[in-house]
Amino acid sequence: MTDPRLPRSVYRSGDEPDPRFSLANERTFLAWIRTALAFLAGAVALEALATPLHPPLRLAAALILVATAIALVVEAWVGWTRTERAMRHGRPLPPPVSALPAAVGLLAAAVLVAMGLVLGTPA
Repeated sequence: MTDPRLPRSVYRSGDEPDPRFSLANERTFLAWIRTALAFLAGAVALEALATPLHPPLRLAAALILVATAIALVVEAWVGWTRTERAMRHGRPLPPPVSALPAAVGLLAAAVLVAMGLVLGTPA
């Protein structure tokens, strides 16, 4: 019988790992999804709330947060599949790569928000 689980590229190769490791991998995936959701919520808050920021800088910060959220969702999926495949084939786990985009995106947005606060809203 063929394994009905998706993605087939992961589940049809290698040996079944210890369920604890697969579940830990899934929790890590979900943590990155929650982080992406927080970035998206921050972007919505910047645009939806009456913040005293220079409008172009506020928009740029919100767009950076949205782009970072999208990148984190994609990387969460890629990271989950890479890790699951490595476990199924008895290879060393791949290094995490999601932290750098999150840090860079957050830093860029924070700098723009700080600049927006300094410049304030135009009179």
